[in-house]
Amino acid sequence: MSGSYDDSVGLEVSSDSFWEVGNYKRTVKRIDDGHRLCNDLMNCIHERARIEKVYAQQLTEWAKRWKQLVEKGPQYGTVERAWCAFMSEAEKVSELHLEVKGSLMNEDFEKIKNWQKEAFHKQMMGGFKETKEAEDGFRKAQKPWAKKLKEVEAAKKAYHAACKEEKLAISRETNSKADPALNPEQLKKLQDKVERSKQDVLKTKEKYEKSLKELDNATPQYMENMEQVFEQCQQFEEKRLRFFREVLLEVQKHLDLSNVASYKNIYRELEQNIKTADAVEDLRWFRANQGPGMSMNWPQFEEWSADLNRTLSRREKKKASDGVTLTGINQTGDQVSQPNKHSSSLSVQSNTVQSVQSSYNPFEDEEDTGSTVSEKEDNKIKNVSSYEKNQSYPTDWSDEESNNPFSSTDANGDTNPFDEDTPPAMEVRVRALYDYEGQEQDELSFKAGDELTKMENEDEQGWCKGRLDNGQVGLYPANYVEPIQ
Repeated sequence: MSGSYDDSVGLEVSSDSFWEVGNYKRTVKRIDDGHRLCNDLMNCIHERARIEKVYAQQLTEWAKRWKQLVEKGPQYGTVERAWCAFMSEAEKVSELHLEVKGSLMNEDFEKIKNWQKEAFHKQMMGGFKETKEAEDGFRKAQKPWAKKLKEVEAAKKAYHAACKEEKLAISRETNSKADPALNPEQLKKLQDKVERSKQDVLKTKEKYEKSLKELDNATPQYMENMEQVFEQCQQFEEKRLRFFREVLLEVQKHLDLSNVASYKNIYRELEQNIKTADAVEDLRWFRANQGPGMSMNWPQFEEWSADLNRTLSRREKKKASDGVTLTGINQTGDQVSQPNKHSSSLSVQSNTVQSVQSSYNPFEDEEDTGSTVSEKEDNKIKNVSSYEKNQSYPTDWSDEESNNPFSSTDANGDTNPFDEDTPPAMEVRVRALYDYEGQEQDELSFKAGDELTKMENEDEQGWCKGRLDNGQVGLYPANYVEPIQ
């Protein structure tokens, strides 16, 4: 061991040993590192809590959006309930993850914060009290031994200098003996200097050995004092390490949902809801409510009445929903029946269904399309929502050319040369001036400012036929919209 001692800066470190003067600073620095590690652990937990919160919010939003779409969509019966069970699962899991977030922040984060405040005490001049105490303890334990080490270094330096001087004096004496021009007096001086150099070597060597012995005698006490301060630092660090282990175990318990009984119940309930889906039961329900099982007011012979001579208004035809709507009555005189407002509804709806099936590819990569996941979700939701389970299907039928597949095209797909050419109606974009809520199944609903496409001009009752941007076709009051310039 070597080096020079200074009370202010300590000895120059000549090796990496803990026992070298000044090398205790690594142990002292560990105290400051412990405080910073508490901050790091709190930041780590805080970020995880934020992720849990965002995930919970996204689950809730996803469940709410898709629950509405499934309820409005064409799915029905027990399979619909099984599908909706996934949204219920998401809502419950969202609540659990919010609980995880709360546990991380209210329990784990606060526990670390409070422990850090109790374990580390800041000083007015900066730094921590614990760091200063460890620094002072090591310096006090090291100071006596370092002082003796300084004496050893000085004695060694003096001894080595005396040895060098002795060697130089002997060399001069030897050279002078071979020089005949040197007088006896000068030779005597060189011999005296050699003698003095030898005596200096003996004295410095004795002093060097004495100081080294004193240093060796002081070493056990030095080691004991340093060990004592080091053990105090070890005990302080042990508290931090044990505390971190305890906190990490609690964090693990809060994150591990597999041991939460309610979490297991969520998926047990989800499995039960899916298994209750019964295709036979759903088909039976559909047959009874949407198929041949529905009741029907079959047409019966009706006597002629003068009331049938007048033109039936659109509202009066709708009021007769509990009976049979007679669409094949020929009006007398100049009265001509209004065009069937449902004549093209069925074909439009089929096109809408086709657009739902083809407009979104769930397996399409983001890189290929250049759109984000959220944009895809929005587009997909718009497509699905345009095809709802409760949308009306036309109940009237007509043998007009637009609906009759046998009237305008022959088997080979050629047009009928005897049909009159009927130019297609010009579609016009219009904007809603007021809110309108459809009162009948074949009416559109929109808000003021919404844009739609006018497909047919205003009829005698003041109604127009139009199409919303989602593909829905229906009637609306003509005076509720204005053309877009």
